[in-house]
Amino acid sequence: MCDPAVGKPSSSIQMNIVNSVKYDYIIIGAGLVGLSVAYQLKLKKRSAKVLVIEKESTVAQHQSGHNSGVIHSGIYYKPGSLKAQNCIAGYKSLLEFAKEYGVPFDICGKIIVATKEQEIDRLHSIYERGIANGLTGVKYISKEEIKEIEPHCAGIKALHVPQTGIIDYPAMALTLLDLYHKLDGESRFGESVIKVESKSDTNEVVTTAGSYTTKKLVSCAGLFSDRIANYTETENDLRIIPFRGEYYELKKEKQYLVKNLIYPVPDPNLPFLGVHFTRMIGGGVEAGPNAVLAFKREGYKFSDFNARDSWETLSWPGFWKVMGKYGKTSIGEIHRSLSKSAFTKALQVLVPEITEADMVKGGAGVRAQACHRDGSLVDDFKILNKGSIIHVLNSPSPAATSSLAIGRYILNEID
Repeated sequence: MCDPAVGKPSSSIQMNIVNSVKYDYIIIGAGLVGLSVAYQLKLKKRSAKVLVIEKESTVAQHQSGHNSGVIHSGIYYKPGSLKAQNCIAGYKSLLEFAKEYGVPFDICGKIIVATKEQEIDRLHSIYERGIANGLTGVKYISKEEIKEIEPHCAGIKALHVPQTGIIDYPAMALTLLDLYHKLDGESRFGESVIKVESKSDTNEVVTTAGSYTTKKLVSCAGLFSDRIANYTETENDLRIIPFRGEYYELKKEKQYLVKNLIYPVPDPNLPFLGVHFTRMIGGGVEAGPNAVLAFKREGYKFSDFNARDSWETLSWPGFWKVMGKYGKTSIGEIHRSLSKSAFTKALQVLVPEITEADMVKGGAGVRAQACHRDGSLVDDFKILNKGSIIHVLNSPSPAATSSLAIGRYILNEID
């Protein structure tokens, strides 16, 4: 990933740069997508000289490690989209990888619950997408059958999705790094990318600690994907708008209220799935997330602020068009962020017995939402192939589930 303070290197940084080290491939970012690319590159090309550059001290420090740990089935995604294709393919690869290398996971299934009559048609649309994407075993369940699976859940009809599961994604990332190193892959942690320059037959990547040249470059920079792309793409029409998702956790004595995963029927007019309940692979139950504009790209607290990050959001024409469309919803999300009572009320739609006293503040994640200048939000994965450089410009959920498939897709694109 790139540095929040991307810009021209200072004179002190320039003094630390040594003669450029040459590589066949460089990957920017040690999240799940970047590590998947690096590992599969070394599997395919054992003699290739490959380097992973990461500004943090270890792997999966942002989106890959700040998510709910869900293995997505692919039921939501438009058939034929990159999300659908890579989620379905990635799901199988993920399970095979986890079994082979001992990454903790559990295919526990989930229910998508309609609580109002007007949600039934939307539930049917989700079912049709799942069938079109090749899912088997997905079925409608009645109000009574909901109670058999989740005794404390309220709903009039639901979909049971048996393929959905939970996994330890940080453990998967560490496993990928270890396997990559065993194949003699190289990595540099604690180095922020401050410049990328594309030349006729090579690409130069300058960091806060050194300079590296490479024949092929893959940028998997997540929350800073647009900034890295802007080094080489002068007409990049995407800006990353960060949205923080905040969670509560159920107190231990109340975790019996949720057995596995309970999701609402998502509003197709909104870019997020809505608050839900997720059993975690390490124990416990998360409730959330909301979706609040973050004023820092890695801002996991409401008070976190970064002037440059905020300016880039607020000065982007597309942001104001998004606010014009979703402004009322955004106000409600902020209210839920500040009010535990409001957050609880949203959760009670699915599990009426939940009270404020049953929950404690949990963690948070920040989603990199790519937004065009015209205000349209990028829903699908977006991977820009410029020959010797590939920019992963948009890789939101289900990127973690899809990471091994995305890695293979990029390998096919880069050669």
